[in-house]
Amino acid sequence: MIPMRMSSRPSLAVGLLGVLICVFGSTLNAANADSTLAQRISQHIAQEKFAAAVWGVKVVSLKDGRTIFERHADKLLIPASNAKLFTAALALDRLGTDFRFRTSLYSSSSITGSGTLRGDLIVYGRGDPTFAAHFNEGDYRKSLYPVYRALKAAGVKRITGAIIGDESFFRGPSMGYGWTWDDLQEYYGAETSALTVDDNTIDVAITPGKRLGEPCRIVVKPTTGLLTFINGSKTGAPNSPRRIKLHRPVGQNTVHVNGSLPLGSEARLAAVAIHKPAGLFLELLAQTLETRKINVSSKRRTVDWRRRLIEPLDTTRMKEIAFVESRPFPEILNAMMKRSQNLYAQLFLLQVGEMAVRTGAAGADENDAAFVPTSEAAGLAELAVFLDEAGIPTDDVLLQEGSGLTRASLIKPSATVALLKHMRGHPAAAQFLAALPIAGVDGTLRNRMKGTAAEGNLRAKTGTLRYVHTLSGYVDADDGEPLAFSIMLNNFLHPDANASARAELDKIAVMLAESGGEPRMNKKKHE
Repeated sequence: MIPMRMSSRPSLAVGLLGVLICVFGSTLNAANADSTLAQRISQHIAQEKFAAAVWGVKVVSLKDGRTIFERHADKLLIPASNAKLFTAALALDRLGTDFRFRTSLYSSSSITGSGTLRGDLIVYGRGDPTFAAHFNEGDYRKSLYPVYRALKAAGVKRITGAIIGDESFFRGPSMGYGWTWDDLQEYYGAETSALTVDDNTIDVAITPGKRLGEPCRIVVKPTTGLLTFINGSKTGAPNSPRRIKLHRPVGQNTVHVNGSLPLGSEARLAAVAIHKPAGLFLELLAQTLETRKINVSSKRRTVDWRRRLIEPLDTTRMKEIAFVESRPFPEILNAMMKRSQNLYAQLFLLQVGEMAVRTGAAGADENDAAFVPTSEAAGLAELAVFLDEAGIPTDDVLLQEGSGLTRASLIKPSATVALLKHMRGHPAAAQFLAALPIAGVDGTLRNRMKGTAAEGNLRAKTGTLRYVHTLSGYVDADDGEPLAFSIMLNNFLHPDANASARAELDKIAVMLAESGGEPRMNKKKHE
């Protein structure tokens, strides 16, 4: 007797119904969560204190691509340092994660058996920013040790000719487009140069004198004679205000120090950007070589791109007696993004531009110097090509330089989110993500969003100019859903002088970290 087979259709139907209920329930939960989040963000940005400001916000899911919230996402807004997201992505794509800056040491003379280089030494820079104390445990004396070690390995013990600092690799002005005069003395407005050292700044410590009325004392690191100080400061009474002001006029290396410090008070610390920093590079290099027993003459001079239009450098008649390569590119990228270092960002853009010119990608003949674009213009042209490849409309990203320091750049929040989505699937995605500051942990976010769901979770690039505040990056919602976001606030002056405008952006960022259809703790109960 053949046993009767029971039909499986009822159980199948029940199973399918269960799946549909789960799917529909999850979709409903997600929709409800999106709606709640959108309502919270809308209520926040609709406050009266933002009536004169412009918000641009976009939030998308990286799981399914849906837009969770947007407001003025297609308005062109000033990005401030959010521009560095585009510079970083471009540099990773065009230079690659294995890229290293190379500084060549050329000479037309050979090194004698006794170690004497009788001709000139040409230090040909290509924008390496790692000749700096902060890449060497904070020791200023070690900033240019790599050049010394390269010469020592080549057998050089004495240089009788001049040391020539050749910074002609980059073409164009030493400042980014639209950088304003009042930024140029500050560390964040340091001039660019193919020969960069210690971020092209001098650290200054001003301490009160030993007696009331005495001028304050000034100590600089690294030691240099390039800066001249006109000291008009005084030592004030013990409880008097701390008021010290430094001013370096544009195009000069004279620093005026005025104001006062209370007797017995701590030092006032500052960093002053150097005019024509290639000269600082040569001065510090000569100091380093003399200290390490390589004798050099006092003859030193710098050569820029304008001079090379008249006197081209013919490396075919020279020998590269040594060279120095920088730290790995991801390490430099981290320093740029975590610290929001404008100089490094601009150097990256210039490097990309020069590579494009020298490989013909920029559509220019590098030998026809009169018609070669500036390194900055070539870098921006390459950015447009990169954006097109990434499917981002070039009219949505109107950058004028690489750092975001200019007020002339404009970006749509939707374009920033599109870039974040693109870089999520890029071969250098890990390096791009690792370079972003982490909320409550490091970089420019180390003191923000502590004790919230964003701490240790949100990774984003900050941006700040006067009346401009931006924050764009990645965060996981409370249910684990990965989100990409761009938050831009322009034309905002906080009505409360004691409140932080950045905190208004952080509130939205924390909302994103707290959002989700199914909180992590509930999700764990079901697993």
